[in-house]
Amino acid sequence: MPKNFARRTFLATAAAAAVTASFGTASIAQDKIQLRLSAPSSETDQRAVALIEKFGPAVSEFANFEPHWNATLFAQGTELEAIARGNLEMSITSAQELAVFFPEFSIFTAGYVHQDAAHQVAVFNDPLMDPFKKKAEDELGVKLLSVMYLGRRQVNLRQSKEELTVMTPADLAGVNLRMPGTDAWQFLGKALGASPTPMAFTEVYTALQSGAVDGQDNPLPTVVDAKFYEVTKQIVLTSHLVDLNYLAISKATWDGMTAEQQAAVQAAADDASEFGRQNQLQKEADLVSFLEAQGMDVYEPDVAAFRNHVQQMYLESEYAASWPEGALEKINALGN
Repeated sequence: MPKNFARRTFLATAAAAAVTASFGTASIAQDKIQLRLSAPSSETDQRAVALIEKFGPAVSEFANFEPHWNATLFAQGTELEAIARGNLEMSITSAQELAVFFPEFSIFTAGYVHQDAAHQVAVFNDPLMDPFKKKAEDELGVKLLSVMYLGRRQVNLRQSKEELTVMTPADLAGVNLRMPGTDAWQFLGKALGASPTPMAFTEVYTALQSGAVDGQDNPLPTVVDAKFYEVTKQIVLTSHLVDLNYLAISKATWDGMTAEQQAAVQAAADDASEFGRQNQLQKEADLVSFLEAQGMDVYEPDVAAFRNHVQQMYLESEYAASWPEGALEKINALGN
């Protein structure tokens, strides 16, 4: 079956299911609203902690918030379809997952589109996001409530700063940088100026130790958890990908709420996302101090030079073909 036809068929079926689900929600309005959330993360993940501590208690007067972690309710990657079918009320989704249904969402997966955590919030709340949100609601029955900050990916190298100081993409020329194996990740590695090498994550520590690769890219928590600081000497704070998730809810469930309930759910989502965002930012700041204490060089390059170079490469590639005209310029204008 052609992919486009299958996608249209699924979206049409999902829309019908959402309408049916909305009547069911209205019929039990006198009872507490069921809000089951399915996510692949663990209950100790900062997103889970934020939702358990902030979101659940804030809506408890009228809703039963029932989170399911570690993909125990629905398999990772199937949550959006479950919501569309009326089988699930909430999920934590990504731009990558949404791009499977709506290719224009791929703009939010590209390097240097989001500049930092505050920029993510500004973009999400700007009118430029309205067509993206509306399409997800109308065609998939999924309402995006808020944006959740996951962290910034940085470049981590074996060489010391004295041996190699990275200020612009030109300084990464010839650097063998491990990147995840998909074409999109390899493209980002090239856009950064490096020579990307696909490699399984489990092999990275040994490859850095032996010199099979010169470096790798990951958020600071991953650098510390994987003990990459034992076999590398510097962190270049390129912040080339500011990763995110969206907190999503069934549009049918949302439409079955009163205006007061909707306002409470929206406020709870925003508060939980902000709580998690601040916790993650503090963790990243603390890890800079930790890595410096391990003797590593940690510094910021010319981020503007990296952003300009990477964005230009994306705009000249097939990856930007589905992006709405002028969207990147509007996103950039909301930044620093």
